[in-house]
Amino acid sequence: MNRAQRWTDLLEQLFAGSWNTTLQRHRSPYAFHGLASIDHDLTTTLQRLAGAHQNIAGLELSILRNFRKYAHDAVPGTVDSIWHWLAVAQHHGLPTRLTDWTFSPLVALHFATDTPADMNRDGVVWCVNFVEAKALLPKRLRGILDEEGSDTFTVEMLGGVETLREFDALARDPFLLFLEPPALDARIVNQAALFSVMPSPAASLVEWLDTHPELCRQVTVPAELKWEIRDNLDQANITERTLFPGLDGLSRTLARYYLPRARG
Repeated sequence: MNRAQRWTDLLEQLFAGSWNTTLQRHRSPYAFHGLASIDHDLTTTLQRLAGAHQNIAGLELSILRNFRKYAHDAVPGTVDSIWHWLAVAQHHGLPTRLTDWTFSPLVALHFATDTPADMNRDGVVWCVNFVEAKALLPKRLRGILDEEGSDTFTVEMLGGVETLREFDALARDPFLLFLEPPALDARIVNQAALFSVMPSPAASLVEWLDTHPELCRQVTVPAELKWEIRDNLDQANITERTLFPGLDGLSRTLARYYLPRARG
């Protein structure tokens, strides 16, 4: 893909393929994930925590079991579903097998340009076609989506798969499932959040995408455009203040906004 020379070039690349002929509307079939440096990868937080750990599945179960035990009072009324607990855990920073995505290319651009220390490095926005990816799901899961007339899952739709062990046994080959989390708070809503999950805590998302290049593309966020992109996003109100509602997000926005730009 050509390297964007202007902000408008970048937008064209991110919004490419959004026209839906059936609906006669612009509805992108892509999920987006922004990284501040092109050198960063798509390993999950659980995989980074595990490192060389020989039993990542056992580690995952231990972490989730203790999270559910100690977080129970803090999450009143939680549906006792492993998928609901996974979504809550990921949202609050627990290492899980989930990967964060967003329906919004501008939110993804925010995360590719929100780190001043990385402004001199090219960033990247990963784009994955979740509509086409569902064709590669196991038959049981495709049937759920077809019955609901949906391209993504909710935690309720996965209610019949009660354990991660059962989920992992649904197919021999890896697959990629996209899960819309519950509207837990304003942050998850404002970020247009979406999660992906694979049928093994050790499964490599990058390897799966390399196997299915027709489903994904990478859009480079050029270092020389990052400050312009950042300023445009700020003017469009795509900031920490809106994506992390509350005083913490406000403070992060102001600290970054008033940071002097390094010269040279």
